[in-house]
Amino acid sequence: MKALETRWTKEVREHPDRVHMEYPRPSMVRGSYVNLNGMWDYAITNDKEKPEQYDGKILVPFSPEAPLSGVERQLKPGQLLWYRRILPSQVRGHQEEGDRSRWLLHFGAVDQFAAVYVNGKLVCRHLGGYLPFSADVTEALTDGENELVVIVRDFTDHSYYSRGKQKLERGGMFYTAQSGIWQTVWMEEVPEKYIERMKITPLYDERAVAVEIIAAGSADVTGDKRRVSIRIWSEETQAMEVEGSIGQVIRIPVPDMHPWSPEDPFLYSIRVQMEQDVVTGYFAMRKISVSKDRDGIPRVMLNNQRCFQKGVLDQGYWPDGLYTAPTDEALIFDIAEMKRLGFNMLRKHIKIEPERWYYHCDRLGMLVWQDMVCGGTGYHQWYVTYLATAIKRLNIRPGDWTYGLLSRRHEKGRQQFVAEMKETIRVLYNHPSIVTWVIFNEGWGQFDAERMTRIAREQDATRLIDQASGWFDQKGGDFLSIHEYFFSLKWKPEQRVAALTEFGGYSWNVPGHSMYEKVYGYRTFHGKQEITKGYEKLMENEILPNVRKGIDVLIYTQLSDIEEEVNGFYTYDREMLKIEEETIQRWNEVLTEAAERSS
Repeated sequence: MKALETRWTKEVREHPDRVHMEYPRPSMVRGSYVNLNGMWDYAITNDKEKPEQYDGKILVPFSPEAPLSGVERQLKPGQLLWYRRILPSQVRGHQEEGDRSRWLLHFGAVDQFAAVYVNGKLVCRHLGGYLPFSADVTEALTDGENELVVIVRDFTDHSYYSRGKQKLERGGMFYTAQSGIWQTVWMEEVPEKYIERMKITPLYDERAVAVEIIAAGSADVTGDKRRVSIRIWSEETQAMEVEGSIGQVIRIPVPDMHPWSPEDPFLYSIRVQMEQDVVTGYFAMRKISVSKDRDGIPRVMLNNQRCFQKGVLDQGYWPDGLYTAPTDEALIFDIAEMKRLGFNMLRKHIKIEPERWYYHCDRLGMLVWQDMVCGGTGYHQWYVTYLATAIKRLNIRPGDWTYGLLSRRHEKGRQQFVAEMKETIRVLYNHPSIVTWVIFNEGWGQFDAERMTRIAREQDATRLIDQASGWFDQKGGDFLSIHEYFFSLKWKPEQRVAALTEFGGYSWNVPGHSMYEKVYGYRTFHGKQEITKGYEKLMENEILPNVRKGIDVLIYTQLSDIEEEVNGFYTYDREMLKIEEETIQRWNEVLTEAAERSS
């Protein structure tokens, strides 16, 4: 294996005290912010006894498996990963009489099960490696030194919990497993009565926005009469201020509405005050829907206008940080480069990013298809990959009630997936860039897709749904979702939007920019000129005719190489664009023009 670095690796190693210091939650900002990233004590043990001595230092928020953590050790399913640090001096217990403020401790994500202690007192437990969680730690704090300890277990692919593309025995389309804290850890001081979250829904056709404020500690939200003041404004319009109650859906007109789009990612500002608590954020006015064109072909509409989506599969892996991008600039690089090449959409594949990634998509103008993170016990590749590919050619659609074949025998695992799907939608709801929820991918842990679609629509009726990306289609959702790597594309128009949600995957193992000699991909090339010609041939002979026929969404595999899977536009270290950029840009223009003429 060759160790790869990115252009940001050196910066992290030279300044570990500055790693991911940016405010981690741009959609809801407060003045109080204490970043806890940096060097922590760590230990890996085989039992539950607190270690008397720690093994060394780990750089949070990089997992111990990642080179940037300074550890590079694999956490096994039977082991415990311990973290320890002393909280900064400004985080202290109440010193003045009458002080009723609260200290909240936030974790962006911890993979997979976490138990959190402050001064030996358990403050929270959390299961699920991809979603944020918080704890009010006020009662556990003292006036003196405060110790924070986090204990982690990670079963990876040895249980039914969500794990994405991680595998303990990595290889091919599955990658190095990672564990522990992999997103920013931070604290904030809030008033005794504080805003917990806000739900913002653009009412595009009504030229208004609906805002619902949820406060902490309200047992009956609908009966909470506490008042809130909401102020919205933009660089083009004067501020508008309205009042309402906690839990009430407050409708605010948006005069002279400026729509959000990839070409013009216009954002509005919002300020909410409830008693002593003040938060600021942003929102956008945009609408995603489906409508038939003059020929009766279903099309995706953005703001009631045709929106042909040219996308890239984006798995968010890094050679130095695994799940964690080395810096905020690295997150921006991937988005900005795909936009520069002429793409207007990224499919975030079986991973949930830190909120700053979605914020950058919001402000830069990049549409997002967000996958739910797959789980289930070990996948039967003979069924969900090889046989599924074959029977798709015969237009056979097997059901997804065969829990055993689709690795979903465990009821608790199915319940956990439903809970995480709901929480994913809740956490990411306010981001205008997200236009589609992808529930299942290629039968990996799929079950009851029609029921899952109904649940997802109950949580969010404003976005589109790709029910089963690739195969095991149950004829629901908004898309006929096709994956095709090996054969000529064959499909029949129907009442759902035709979407080629994975294709391409052309591989080139670039010497000096690849981790492994072994190559995984769908067609192998041996140089930039050769792979560029192959890409042109694919676009001209396969993709262009099908766009003219009615394909409305394209998602090429993929943004960057990942370990053995060297089929990215960029090498894994993000140093080399493997296909000529002029060719990529030109074909994005050609396909857009063809799509516009065909509608």
